[in-house]
Amino acid sequence: MDVPVHAVKGIGARAAEQMSLMEIHTVKDLLFYFPFRYEDFSVRRLEEVQHEERVTLQGTVHSYPELRFYGKKKSRLTVRVLVDGFLVQAVFFNQPFLKRQIEVGQNLIFHGKFDRHRLMVNGAIVKTPTSDGSLEPVYPLKGDVKLTSLRKWIAGAFEDYGGEIKELLPASILEKYRLMPRNEACYYLHYPQDMDMFKQAKRRMVYEELLLFQLKMQYFRKRTRESTDGVSKTWNEEQLQNFINELSFSLTNAQHRVLTEILADLYSPYRMNRLLQGDVGSGKTVVAAAALYASVLAGCQGALMVPTEILAEQHTDSLKSLFKDLPVNIGHLSGSSKVKERRETLEKLAAGDIDIIIGTHALIQEGVDFKNLGLVITDEQHRFGVSQRRVLRDKGLKPDVLFMTATPIPRTLAITAFGDMDVSTIDEMPAGRKTIETYWAKPDTLPRVLNFIEKQTKAGHQAYVICPLIEESDKLDVQNAIDLHAHIQEFLPDVKTGLMHGRLPADEKEEIMQQFAENEIQILVSTTVVEVGVNVPNATVMVIYDANRFGLAQLHQLRGRVGRGADQSYCILLADPKSDSGKERMSIMTETNDGFELSQRDLELRGPGDFFGVKQSGLPEMRVADIVEDYRTLEVARQDAAKMIESKAFWNSGVYSALRQALEEEGILNTDKID
Repeated sequence: MDVPVHAVKGIGARAAEQMSLMEIHTVKDLLFYFPFRYEDFSVRRLEEVQHEERVTLQGTVHSYPELRFYGKKKSRLTVRVLVDGFLVQAVFFNQPFLKRQIEVGQNLIFHGKFDRHRLMVNGAIVKTPTSDGSLEPVYPLKGDVKLTSLRKWIAGAFEDYGGEIKELLPASILEKYRLMPRNEACYYLHYPQDMDMFKQAKRRMVYEELLLFQLKMQYFRKRTRESTDGVSKTWNEEQLQNFINELSFSLTNAQHRVLTEILADLYSPYRMNRLLQGDVGSGKTVVAAAALYASVLAGCQGALMVPTEILAEQHTDSLKSLFKDLPVNIGHLSGSSKVKERRETLEKLAAGDIDIIIGTHALIQEGVDFKNLGLVITDEQHRFGVSQRRVLRDKGLKPDVLFMTATPIPRTLAITAFGDMDVSTIDEMPAGRKTIETYWAKPDTLPRVLNFIEKQTKAGHQAYVICPLIEESDKLDVQNAIDLHAHIQEFLPDVKTGLMHGRLPADEKEEIMQQFAENEIQILVSTTVVEVGVNVPNATVMVIYDANRFGLAQLHQLRGRVGRGADQSYCILLADPKSDSGKERMSIMTETNDGFELSQRDLELRGPGDFFGVKQSGLPEMRVADIVEDYRTLEVARQDAAKMIESKAFWNSGVYSALRQALEEEGILNTDKID
């Protein structure tokens, strides 16, 4: 089955080239290229059919076909058919030849999209009376590949190579979950006799796909955890405890729990590979500080890498404040560091005179060397590529790695995208933190909202106003940041208003953000560039214009920019109530401030591909499985995979040889370095 796809009869060089666009290179790829839906050509009764459902109907032709031409070579043929006592209009596009073939009184079977309101079937095609009523597969297509050709090639591949589909799963698993054999499941996903058979075939292939993925994840996890190239760190417990006791606030139970998990990793001889997730304002920074301090007490350096320069500066100020009474030397490095300052910082870092360095991706550039890097913490880790994280990690003496994110990740995604990592969750907010009051308003209430902002600025506070686009678009009727900035300046001439968007040079963005942080600007009109980590405790109002154009996770991140001080804060969502896509999200936002609940709802609404952004998600390409819908199977597969990887039988018994071979073919078991 690993032979090139042109081995199948009828597939030439040109067709093979086009199929490569669909990631079909071998006969195996072709056999496992599954349909995304099926055309059901079994004749239905009219009373059973729902509005806009694709359906096959049978009836008697009641009137002569009417044919009209429009445009170049385009036509519309309409014929009325008596179906179950009702006259239904069948509309055939660009099939003028049917005028000669359809006659009054003829028995006609036709298929298309049913419009119940107008009793019409649109985009109809004629089915012959001999149709067996089976489900016909419909595949996603690219290039010049035609559906009829692809169906023929897949049928030919089954005829010549179908017998070579080998079983991967042990008989005990098949029996335990009552799963269909692999060759049958593959065949029936292409050619189900009915929907029940399709469900059984899909259930089998979903489990297999998720099990294979989880076997990879659990193997990575085992290799990472059991790798002996980590360094066990020991420190003075009393000194660390004194640091925690001297904080101006008490740690929450959740902070204590996750810190204990992180410290256990630092102490162990294995390299830490942990994800720390916590909602906006849950107190991840102080946990990170305590972990960095433990590393320093153990004689190692620590590095904190963040996505933006202003965030690096804020973290530097924050850590200097936390360690002001302790002999901890903190350094800062970013792309805008002056030449002399940068040279001095690099010299101190290499000499070990800097204990903790905070910076942007500048930390991973050539020429940045550490004396003894023991702990790397990456904030908002999904904004860095794997290769960037690897470069930083490999600069030091096998450091422990901690990733932090304020985007709460639902369990389903955590065990999929981060299945090879340990996950710590801060699921408790610090005491006394006020809930941000969230309101949903119509866009035409903007004048009232601006009056409210003016009152807040007169009380000494500040506000964000967020827009989805920075300039006019013909395709999207959205208010843009540039126009809105001008409108607010005109409406509130006495209030200093700034404008920030992604097309500004980096130094300009930094300058505007700095002015806002120092209250030189009272209202900041911005695109979503403020989403990550900006900390301005004086800001109490977040207005999000065209809020229906944002996902729940992004709305929650933006809302988290306020509510960081002692004063009551507000989030106002301006969204069109007629927008169906936004209604549910706006309602959810006003109902809860819990980021974990919101992230689960967002995952259900948008799907996994858009949760982080497709390119950054780190999620596998699934042929059959859907990690949201199939989360129960995902959990079962994870448990099964973990047991297998830990068992001697998996590595030695012939029962598991097919699964082992599947992993070997992907190069998993030969990987010396796991990321």
